[in-house]
Amino acid sequence: MDYEVTAAFYDHFASVKRADIDFFVGLSVDAKGPVLELGCGTGRILIPTAAAGVDITGLEQSSHMLAACRSKLAQQPAPVATRARLVQGDMRDFSLGRTFSLVTVPFRPFQHLTEVEDQLACLASIRRHLGDGGRLVLDLFNPSIPFLAGKTPTEANLVEFRMPDGRGVRMRDRILARDLHRQVQDVEFAYEITHPDGRQEQAVERFPLRYLFRYEAEHLLARSGFRVEALYSDYDKSPYGAKYPGELIFVARKA
Repeated sequence: MDYEVTAAFYDHFASVKRADIDFFVGLSVDAKGPVLELGCGTGRILIPTAAAGVDITGLEQSSHMLAACRSKLAQQPAPVATRARLVQGDMRDFSLGRTFSLVTVPFRPFQHLTEVEDQLACLASIRRHLGDGGRLVLDLFNPSIPFLAGKTPTEANLVEFRMPDGRGVRMRDRILARDLHRQVQDVEFAYEITHPDGRQEQAVERFPLRYLFRYEAEHLLARSGFRVEALYSDYDKSPYGAKYPGELIFVARKA
């Protein structure tokens, strides 16, 4: 799936409730070496990281997300744009010909991998691209048991915003169905778009998203040659368990 519709609107809704940019930029600066971001999307985190003086490579499968990122990079000062490299590729199997001090996977792209074989393949590719002692930051949501026990479909969020060209957008995300055995949710993003001339249209994108529990993720990391150094429940580095459901933010070192 290439996320053509979502790429057009992503920067206007994805950052509304996210407080993760400073967290990832800080870790990237502290890495004191090149950084690889998987699922870099439109550059929401990649561009601020490059602006902080970090040499960063972004891997992204969606051509539409990459086009949006390239457009935004072209508007940055030359020193920022030259520190960022974009690559279209599959996070399950990539070869970039270099190693990195840090690999980050912000805002859930790992959870688009719905099969264990794909998850392990991704982690193996990451490990190959880490230098000795390099670290991985894996950002997942912590599954809420009460939410999973609820009925589907569910509507979680409504975001309204106006585009620079004058279009008004109402965006809803909801879960259409859950496969409790495979731990996979069928997610829908629905857009109601009103043009400046009053014309209206709708667009929908759907995708599967797999949820992982804490120890499941820890076992995947250990099985793939990583040692967990920290587990946070939020981007303020609150320890796991301090908030519920919170996040599952793993910092793991290449073993």
